[in-house]
Amino acid sequence: MSGVERPPGGRTARSLLPYRPAQLGAASGAETEFWDGTGGPPPQDVLDSVEFFVVPYGLASVCVPLLRRMPRLRVVQSLSAGVDDLVPHIPSGVTLCNAGGVHDASTAELALTLTLASLRGVPGFVRAQDDGTWQSGYFPSLADRTVVICGYGSIGQAVEERLAGFECQVVRVARTARPAPRGPVRSIAELPDLLPGADVVVLTLPLTERTRHLVDAEFLAAMRDGALLVNVARGAVVDTGALVAELERGRLAAALDVTDPEPLPEGHPLWRTPNTLITPHVGGNSSAFPPRALSLVRAQLLRHLAGEELVNVILPPSS
Repeated sequence: MSGVERPPGGRTARSLLPYRPAQLGAASGAETEFWDGTGGPPPQDVLDSVEFFVVPYGLASVCVPLLRRMPRLRVVQSLSAGVDDLVPHIPSGVTLCNAGGVHDASTAELALTLTLASLRGVPGFVRAQDDGTWQSGYFPSLADRTVVICGYGSIGQAVEERLAGFECQVVRVARTARPAPRGPVRSIAELPDLLPGADVVVLTLPLTERTRHLVDAEFLAAMRDGALLVNVARGAVVDTGALVAELERGRLAAALDVTDPEPLPEGHPLWRTPNTLITPHVGGNSSAFPPRALSLVRAQLLRHLAGEELVNVILPPSS
């Protein structure tokens, strides 16, 4: 049953979680309340006692109004890798942590799926199958292509791991240049020189004020004719109007798990642009997510109870 379940014995809640005590293992002795984001908000007397709050996955907008109603709040743990929708609303003195590592496998799988499906013409084959049409053709392989991974955090690294067997060249790009085990990481400032050589550009970077509309008309113009843009990051990393213009010209292709706006409304031009594959923001939402999310929450809760340093801190309490 969804909603708030008070722990036995009338204990005062300290953590508000979308997990029941039986799921928490070694952390099950913590004073917790269960809330999965449905059935209305928790009672105010519960909110008054919460120190550690785990935002139910995909429900940040539901949870934002509750943050100011938690006077004892010390930690907000997101179950998403991107926390741009939470950052502006975190009260002073509260630590915000993201779910770094939780979505790596699932999102990287989808990035590779979108890349292969787009290059090999799978959407057209599916439509032809629906019509009962045998539609053959010649399509590019991922082999021998140059793939630029823009955003070389844990998800970008997971994408490269999955590209390892496809005989393609990988160019790694992050905010600053640095060495890495698989090869050098180039600076984002070098993109104007790197984009003309890219056959595929995979976006895996977070949405910040610095990356909002990073992929603008100038960025897209620098990409070679026929190149593929794959976005598994955030929709607003891309200037949608600029992308639509390039797609309508037929110069580029796109495979998008995220869009701006999102959900993509009925009648939006992106639904009709050629060479475009759209999935409805399902990169992280697979069977790989629940066990990794629960493992992170268990570990973070134990760290919090022990007064130890948390991981995946995006906003420290001094922010």
